[in-house]
Amino acid sequence: MPHLGGQRPGYLYIELLAYQSGTRGDNPMSKAVKFLKDDALVKVSAYYAGLEPAQPTAISVARPGPAKPDPAGAGKAATAGCAGCHGETGITKTPGMPSLVGLDPKYLVSALNAYKSGGRKHDMMKTLVSALSDADINNMALFYATQKPARAQTPSPGKPAAGKAAATACAGCHGDAGVSTNPSTPSLAGQDAEYFAAAMRAYKDGSRSDATMKAPAASVDDNAVKDLAAYYASQQPRRPAVRKPLTTAELAARCDRCHGVNGNSTDPRSPALAAQRADYLEPAMRAYQKGVRKSKAMTAMLDGLADAEIERLAAHYAGQRARSVVFIILPPK
Repeated sequence: MPHLGGQRPGYLYIELLAYQSGTRGDNPMSKAVKFLKDDALVKVSAYYAGLEPAQPTAISVARPGPAKPDPAGAGKAATAGCAGCHGETGITKTPGMPSLVGLDPKYLVSALNAYKSGGRKHDMMKTLVSALSDADINNMALFYATQKPARAQTPSPGKPAAGKAAATACAGCHGDAGVSTNPSTPSLAGQDAEYFAAAMRAYKDGSRSDATMKAPAASVDDNAVKDLAAYYASQQPRRPAVRKPLTTAELAARCDRCHGVNGNSTDPRSPALAAQRADYLEPAMRAYQKGVRKSKAMTAMLDGLADAEIERLAAHYAGQRARSVVFIILPPK
């Protein structure tokens, strides 16, 4: 149940009218205010607005289960151990080590899980990913997908022009110029040439299993593979179509435009969020997101936010110090 003490009077009055009219559904609140006159609604709103607001407590901020971290920061932290081979932002400088930038998260998650399960054979990778949770892997894949893409900083000894001609047969799956449009199929643009060639040999001899790659790999000789590797290494990788997750501060900055700094609204029509219960704010935001509670502005602001982002926002505002506001009606000039 939400705190009402110190809430903005205009907002309270508007919501009481919504309950009374049935806009907020048929529930105990709508029944409680159904027969109240407008003057009573005004007085109820003024009464609660005049009370001292609640302040953050461990109970109001807490939610069941561990708090979900900011995926942007969590992904960066989880990839710290990968930088030595794959580069700080997934752009390799080590021949034979793949770049991870420019890969769709769906593909990279699948690849990392294959190493973890032993479906892809690589003792060092299996050891490194064995301790990662699903959340770690998802955050890592998202981190690499949102980095600025660039070509691998490694040599590519083949002939790019010859490789371009040979790559025509690959475009159906891996995209023109090696930029895939299928989240499950890796982009090859900007990839390390030595890694590409090793992967093709592995598909050819069966040490790396993929039914769709065995026949194409078997149809090209070593020189053609070297040329293909040089061609793809020379292409500019692109960032996949993935929304970069916002930090809690960035999310809150958008909300503060209407709800005031740190959720202390100065508009009597906009609710204060500071020190409001997290277990109220979360379902309220999801109700706006799904259109159960009607507000075009709120639905638009929350569109596309993941559950973890909503949870972080709710916890942020639940932990802010609430401040009282006195509204004074000035006489007309």
